[in-house]
Amino acid sequence: MPSPGFCEQGEGVKCLKGFKKYYGQKILWYLITLFFAIVLNFVLPRLMPGDPVASIAAGSVSGMTDATAIQKVLNDYAEKFGINEPMIVQFGIWAKNAIRGDFGVSFGQYPRTVSDIIRSSVGWTLALQLPAIIVGWLLGNLLGAVAAYIRGAFDKVILPVFLFVSNFPAFGMAIILLTVFGINLKWFPTSGGYGFDLIPNMSWEFIKSVIAHYQLPFWSIVLITIGGQAIGMRSMAIYELNADYVKYSRFLGIRDSKIVGYVFRNAMLPQITGLAMSLGTMMGGALVAEIIFSYPGIGSTLMTAVRGQDYPLISACTLIITIMVLLANLFVELIYGVIDPRVKAAQQD
Repeated sequence: MPSPGFCEQGEGVKCLKGFKKYYGQKILWYLITLFFAIVLNFVLPRLMPGDPVASIAAGSVSGMTDATAIQKVLNDYAEKFGINEPMIVQFGIWAKNAIRGDFGVSFGQYPRTVSDIIRSSVGWTLALQLPAIIVGWLLGNLLGAVAAYIRGAFDKVILPVFLFVSNFPAFGMAIILLTVFGINLKWFPTSGGYGFDLIPNMSWEFIKSVIAHYQLPFWSIVLITIGGQAIGMRSMAIYELNADYVKYSRFLGIRDSKIVGYVFRNAMLPQITGLAMSLGTMMGGALVAEIIFSYPGIGSTLMTAVRGQDYPLISACTLIITIMVLLANLFVELIYGVIDPRVKAAQQD
């Protein structure tokens, strides 16, 4: 029997056309979504009240009394940052430069470029979010599978506890861990990505500091993920365990370990979709954790940009976040199209 998701013998051309159509539609919709996201990422920050460029220019005109000279300086800054052009022209220039990875100069950290700021923070966010999401997803599914199969204390005590914990808001869980393990017990540092007295390098002292600062934001994300994944896996596993094919397999005398393998493989399919959905929601939770723990990632950078009305940096941060979420969801959906036999069957119709 062929593995789910691969073309059967004699149906290769039909199956490949089905895959091409399925993948083509998915990629097209994600590209359309990305386009609208890019437009909104550019327009919305610029609708905020205030003029940050005037604030920057104010430092240069301090002490000047000639109104004409002051206006000339203001006009020069407006031209330099491109805000004297119509919005549609600004968007065209920004999009053209963004394709090359040039997001302009930061208003709040002038003359530092936005690309330089993003490069220094995106690695921290990826190192925090991806492991936390994957670990939370794996632990949640493992707990749900054990609760469905073994029952007992796992189903009546441990699972409800994790479900209760997962209902905490992201900022609430972060504050609890910060208070208990950072302030009261003093087990872990309460802010930053490493010691403020250290310079980034590959020394063991720096690595230990990074690991210590990593713990609280990491577990604050993991803990609010486990419960939701566990309850989903438990429900699907119980449904599959009571399915007719399981009863018939047991009647035929097939080993229970082999049956359980098929049960949890089938129950896992919707959970893969849940992983794609959690990537979007957990992105928000991770950013909150970064802000609360002053972790040097995209979240803290975005908060600083919003406070300083730094339009170029806000647009770049939100665009990076959008692309990360879309790519992660697209990857999971493409994988799902291969491993789910129902999608395979639809492709061959």
